[in-house]
Amino acid sequence: MSAKNISLSAPQITLQSVSVTRKMAASLPGLRQLAADKGLKIHHLGAGYPHPEVTDPRTFLTHKDRYYQYLAEQEGLNNAEDLPEYLRESYSYTDTLGPLSVRQNFAAVYGADWKTTLNPDFLLPTVGASGGISLLCSLFERSGVPLAYITDAPTYAGFVARAELSNQSTIFSVEMDKEGPVIEKLREQIESARNAGRYVPFYYTVPDGHNPAGFSFSIKRRQQILEVLQEYGVLVVEDAPYVYISYASKNDRPLPFFSMDSRLSVHLFTGSKIGFPGPRVGFLYTEAEIQIKGEISVSLRDLLVTEASADILFHNPEALYGFDALLHDSNFQRIESLWPVAEAKLKVYRENREIMMQGLDEGLGKWPELFQWTQPQAGFFTVFEFLSPNITTGDDFITDLVSNHGIVVIPMYDFYPADARLRDPDIGLNELRLSFCFSESHGEERRRDFKEAVEAFCAAVRLISGL
Repeated sequence: MSAKNISLSAPQITLQSVSVTRKMAASLPGLRQLAADKGLKIHHLGAGYPHPEVTDPRTFLTHKDRYYQYLAEQEGLNNAEDLPEYLRESYSYTDTLGPLSVRQNFAAVYGADWKTTLNPDFLLPTVGASGGISLLCSLFERSGVPLAYITDAPTYAGFVARAELSNQSTIFSVEMDKEGPVIEKLREQIESARNAGRYVPFYYTVPDGHNPAGFSFSIKRRQQILEVLQEYGVLVVEDAPYVYISYASKNDRPLPFFSMDSRLSVHLFTGSKIGFPGPRVGFLYTEAEIQIKGEISVSLRDLLVTEASADILFHNPEALYGFDALLHDSNFQRIESLWPVAEAKLKVYRENREIMMQGLDEGLGKWPELFQWTQPQAGFFTVFEFLSPNITTGDDFITDLVSNHGIVVIPMYDFYPADARLRDPDIGLNELRLSFCFSESHGEERRRDFKEAVEAFCAAVRLISGL
């Protein structure tokens, strides 16, 4: 019997654009080889990954094992053959909301850190913050009506990739200044979307350590955003991977949206940056209510739980219990704050940030008319901008940086949604996203390698700019 090609028809599926970070990841092996053939060392200023120095799990695994033993002892089991409750739950089906004790502990610690009270019943486990994004989009797309997602220009590439999966949704993006989205543009885009007959469920953003813009929203701008969204009845979806990766002093840390207005916000927390990225532990929190068909007001949380049960019915309870271990000290008492946990990570990122900021200033600060860059108050990134109209940071520019200078960076143009590029075809084509989070070395070698990477970047920029 001869084999035949079978043609399958899926007319509703369209080819989606690939994010710039995925394109770079796909092309990097070949570019690495080009650099290696020239004897060049690869300098990592592109990847947005947590640093290996802060994700070594060995100490955590020891602590987790001791915490599990403590949980078993607290049950007062009579003999070694009795199965502890935590162990039974960890390897059984669990509720869509996950173990109650984990949500209770997280609500107490996280709420205290942000000067508010969290109701554990309104915490929904997600597969990282990305799982929360997908869950929200899925819920609103289920309505079948044309949708408009409001977001920043530029914005997180993962959000754009998820939003573009649905043929019924489109992005209306808002330009930003140094404090956040331009308020009048935010108003205009909500009104434009509604005038186009689209339902606007939310405005998505990363207000702390914005990815990719490399800055944090001002307190004043956050208040203005809430006022506009309250006026139009639109939610704010606050992606918060970097709230604890903060370089601001304790008194200067802005409050997240959910602690300013929990009934207008959806907060997305991930443990990937202060814990470990592999387990993909995240939580969605909202106290919002929305009107559905028949003008009935219902809890958004209830709708999301139903949506989650159709998406990921059973979360990984072992991963959630592992995260719970992070919420307890060496004496197994619940910690009062996650800031000490974050501080171990912050030490590395704070050093890297200082090396980058100092290196850019020393290498390129003499030419403020030619270059500028953001000063990150949180997160992993700074955006570097060429002010000369003669330089374009397109694909050829990125390839040249890797193959001829050994420098890996991420271009900014693909972080701008399609509508922003229609408004300005050149948008982002003079910008680069520089990361100071990742390298392949540790300790003093990391500091030395990172300093060398920034110096190499500055030398390449001077050469390209004819200095």
